[in-house]
Amino acid sequence: MNPTHASVPPGPPPRFPSGFVWGAATSAYQIEGAVSEDGRGESIWDRFVSIPGNVAGGDTGDVACDGYHRYREDIRLMHELGLTGYRFSISWPRILPVGTGRTNPAGLDFYDRVVDELLANGIEPFPTLYHWDLPQALEDAGGWPERSTVDAYVEYIGTVAGRLGDRVGHWITVCEPWVISRLGYRTGEHAPGRKDGAAALAAAHHVLLAHGRGVDALRSVAPHARVGITIDVVHFEPATDAPADRAAARTADALRNRSIVDPVLRGRYPSEVLDRWPSHASCVRDGDLRTIAAPLDFLGINYYTRNVVRAGRENGPVEVRVEGAEATGMGWEVYPDGLYAVLRRLRDDYDVPPLYVTENGAAFRDRREQERVDDPDRTTYVARHLDAAARAIADGVDLRGYFLWSLLDNFEWAHGYTQRFGIVYVDFDSLERIPKASFRWYRDLIAAERGGSAQPAVEERRAAAG
Repeated sequence: MNPTHASVPPGPPPRFPSGFVWGAATSAYQIEGAVSEDGRGESIWDRFVSIPGNVAGGDTGDVACDGYHRYREDIRLMHELGLTGYRFSISWPRILPVGTGRTNPAGLDFYDRVVDELLANGIEPFPTLYHWDLPQALEDAGGWPERSTVDAYVEYIGTVAGRLGDRVGHWITVCEPWVISRLGYRTGEHAPGRKDGAAALAAAHHVLLAHGRGVDALRSVAPHARVGITIDVVHFEPATDAPADRAAARTADALRNRSIVDPVLRGRYPSEVLDRWPSHASCVRDGDLRTIAAPLDFLGINYYTRNVVRAGRENGPVEVRVEGAEATGMGWEVYPDGLYAVLRRLRDDYDVPPLYVTENGAAFRDRREQERVDDPDRTTYVARHLDAAARAIADGVDLRGYFLWSLLDNFEWAHGYTQRFGIVYVDFDSLERIPKASFRWYRDLIAAERGGSAQPAVEERRAAAG
């Protein structure tokens, strides 16, 4: 046989279903920059970063990755990757500079261009409507602890969906409600930097209420929209099999995970939350929980790590460091089995809609060697977590997509530019983009899983997803 005509042995069969969304994710404040351009208003992060000591190195998002001006370059990178979905966030103060009232046309025009550019490259937009950048004017009026912020959010949603709803099929209402309330209003680690337990409880409820009302607002403006929320879930395990440690793990899970998942999917708060924080119930009005539990088209899960806990004083949970455990640059344990466990648990314990992994990734100390950045730890991290996702699918979990965090190195909140999550290296002086080795690995994996075919049209992917 002529060797040039020998048949090519088939590769391994795909582990992910047809129509599976291969994505990457970013957020507005972390990449856009241009904080004072084209009518954008001040956000709570603009104010927070201006206070010395709040952010490592005094870093700000004033320029970040300059994504506001370089979005076409970044979408070309997405196309090279073979992405079929891109999760990004819309900047509320870029649309409504003081949170309500006057609309900024230039802000809507910008996201118009982003959406059109994504669609022209065969990439499905998955915009997140709130990823932590509350207009400062709303915070000055009380912020998320005030119920009026929910009304402002609904107005904002109607404005955005009215402009983009004819082309955007998937919407995410809110990113990580626990982080918004806990880190923003209880510990002060994130903007707006408040340390007020009562305010944090009120914010926690109002963010969820904003989500529920946002679901209805989106569907009223864009009836064909598929709407979901993104929740960060930590996998908890007890330090030992002792009953007290097992109870501590259940309590930790209730306070961290089920305090969000239960009201969203079951329309009630866990008893552990109401027992520990009885004042939380005072925020809840008649009908709120029905609104929060609005039926969803999908649920987004952000997963990074697990926590091992033991019983502390009065059997409260205390986190235990696992000696010798592999960890990322953030100090988070690398534990892919936790992703498998989270996906299976959601399927088994809840009447759950289709799932997406809306964030998963790792920060490591990347080094640039001329025009190359080798990051084998990141590649291994992502590969192992995708293995866990594939196992969950094989076990019957309806997982529809995976969005790697992050496309770009970016402003990592209170860590400033000290932590790099991207599969594209960003030189924050020149703003040059350099795809890392993990970028090439992810590109090749996507091509292999999709059979090496050209990117299908967005409409074909929608049909395949049902």
